[in-house]
Amino acid sequence: MSQTLVDLLEGNAEHASEFESRFDDVQDSQRPEAVTVCCSDSRVLQDHVWNNDEPGRIFTCGNIGNRVVQRTDSGEANSDDEAPSEVVSGDVLYPIAHTETDTAVVVGHTGCGAVTATYDALTGEVSEPPGIEHCLDLLKPHLEAGAELLSEDLSRAEAINRLVEYNVDRQVEFLVESEEVPDHVDVYGVVYDFQDVYGGRRGEVHVVNVDGETGVEMLRDEHPEFASRVDRLWEY
Repeated sequence: MSQTLVDLLEGNAEHASEFESRFDDVQDSQRPEAVTVCCSDSRVLQDHVWNNDEPGRIFTCGNIGNRVVQRTDSGEANSDDEAPSEVVSGDVLYPIAHTETDTAVVVGHTGCGAVTATYDALTGEVSEPPGIEHCLDLLKPHLEAGAELLSEDLSRAEAINRLVEYNVDRQVEFLVESEEVPDHVDVYGVVYDFQDVYGGRRGEVHVVNVDGETGVEMLRDEHPEFASRVDRLWEY
């Protein structure tokens, strides 16, 4: 048996011992306070980011590039005449539509590999397996304008981390503008930093977008309750 699986199962045994009684109130239903859309990078520990250990509190979605967008066939089923259209991803929309969740948080992170690969695809040629290429193709149209705005004097790492913010902005924008997401749902965009980019502590989340507003001073004025956590690398 793989030692990796053995180690994982040992960890799960400790988890089950600690959490056994914590599922009493959520065995039959869930009413999570928030849905988070995180990058599936192994360095982003989705519940630990929020110091959460309460089952049923956060509905977590993960994919490369913290995307809220998926493509679906429009028009009649099996029609070859209709181009794919973009909709809010079902895993993000489910808790909003079915569990009364009214807070959505898009979580980007510094040094994002998906943003890096998309940046490379937009500025050169990248060869990836079809499944990965599909994910990059979902990001490309949303990041292309941002890549064109980048200053030429930026280092590669600086350019990518600015696009990380830009990607969060575009995902937030898609949720805010979607008719599928009710107006009462609050949508936040944040960046998780473990690379000392924002100058805070490693592992801190920095708020970069609230319901489509990205101006740092505006956000700090409007949200004094978390003004100290509002920061951006790029106000384009």
